[in-house]
Amino acid sequence: MSNRLRALALYKELQRLGKDYPDPSYDFKATVRRMFEKNRNLTDDAEIEKAIKFGEYIKEETLALYSLRKYRHLKRMYPDSIPGGNFKDPPMT
Repeated sequence: MSNRLRALALYKELQRLGKDYPDPSYDFKATVRRMFEKNRNLTDDAEIEKAIKFGEYIKEETLALYSLRKYRHLKRMYPDSIPGGNFKDPPMT
């Protein structure tokens, strides 16, 4: 795949991920746009590859942040210990 197509696919994926960014005060989508605009005029293949690798790193870190947020939510929903003893199946009648 050409570098241009890889960069466009990465940009679209990061924009989609930005919809659910957990911190509303941080404008993730605008930051991604600025990052891509800054690297728009790169011509050296090594520099382009480095920029794409950095974008993929940002994508992986954002996905990890989302999964951590989901884990924390589930952790809050189900307490570690239940007052009054362990949870067991009710007796059969």
